[in-house]
Amino acid sequence: MGAFSYRALNEAGKSVKGVMEGDSERQVRSLLRAKKLKPLEVTSIGSKDEATDTGGFHLLPRRRAKLNTRDLSLVTRQLASLVKSGLPLDEALHATARQNTKQQVKQILLQVRTKVLEGFSLAQAMGELPGAFNEMYRALVRAGESSGYLGPVLERLADYTQNSQAMQQRIKLAMIYPTVLFIVSISVIVLLMAFVVPDLVKIFDQNKRQLPLITEMLIATSNFIINWGIYCFFALVALVIGIRRLLRIDAWQLRWHRLQLRLPVIGNLVRQVNSARFAATLSLLSSSGVPLLQALTIAGQVMSNRILQASCEQVTNAVREGSSLYRAMENVGTFPPLLVQLVASGETNGTLPQQLDNAARDQERELEDVLGVTMGLLEPLTIVFMGVSVCLIVLAILLPILDLNKLV
Repeated sequence: MGAFSYRALNEAGKSVKGVMEGDSERQVRSLLRAKKLKPLEVTSIGSKDEATDTGGFHLLPRRRAKLNTRDLSLVTRQLASLVKSGLPLDEALHATARQNTKQQVKQILLQVRTKVLEGFSLAQAMGELPGAFNEMYRALVRAGESSGYLGPVLERLADYTQNSQAMQQRIKLAMIYPTVLFIVSISVIVLLMAFVVPDLVKIFDQNKRQLPLITEMLIATSNFIINWGIYCFFALVALVIGIRRLLRIDAWQLRWHRLQLRLPVIGNLVRQVNSARFAATLSLLSSSGVPLLQALTIAGQVMSNRILQASCEQVTNAVREGSSLYRAMENVGTFPPLLVQLVASGETNGTLPQQLDNAARDQERELEDVLGVTMGLLEPLTIVFMGVSVCLIVLAILLPILDLNKLV
């Protein structure tokens, strides 16, 4: 059976869209008529590699179909429960697709089920959609299928994706308040300088006395914002776009990633985030039966910093040449000492997956502590910055007024 997208008219004459399985387009049309739907367009999903638009229903291309972390975690959890209950894989995929309300997720699952019905393994079927299921995910599924423990492996995958989503959410939530506070502070200061200050300084125009330096600086800044503010805004936008495009070049991206690790606070955050990802991924892969060299290669790919990725490649090459994992990580010198020590302990007593999992949890806790301290400092610093700026504006306005009162 294959997956087909359709557009049809219901009894009320309204257009409805969806996905349905069938042996052929003709059978799908018959099934639609049995449901009192008048089929307008029926198109096979699995037969097209590129996106097409069928009356407003956008068919996702195989190479570009993607699942976010939340959807992937939910789908994996549902699939693990159904597989562990003894349901055949194709029926588990079909049931998971039916339970999902998102057409994109449903379409991806039905495409995977179509491949499974054609005789492909689950890992091979997911390999047709690399944007939805990355290499680490497929390697774990492949290990679960070969060992006969697909259900437990899928449960581990669900836990891993859920933990990853939770960590990303914590980082985003920690950054929201200080970012909004900083933007509001800048906006208030710019509005004061552009609309309030010009009206207040008009009282000094008729006075030929020398104004205080702070007042002259305020007037100059206000005039600059009024005359050049909009151009500075567009220049800033263009600069951001230019930097983002520049960072797509390998040489500049490498320089930026190297600079990240050297920055006082950001470097520590980047190292903590990447180390936690590396340890959690390597723990999951090694505990699921994936060979160590393959696990190291995949774990290195989940790291976002290219300098740390290169360090992981050096570790992989050293292990391939016969070195222990602990010694290889210690020689590279970019991994946190705690992670290296736990790896050494795990290799010594044969509990490497457990020690890696402990290391990942420790790195996440340390990351939360660093984020808490950093955000705790940024919030009062932003408030102080806004307060000092407003105080200087008020002082620059009041000083000439006080001088005029003395003169009178």
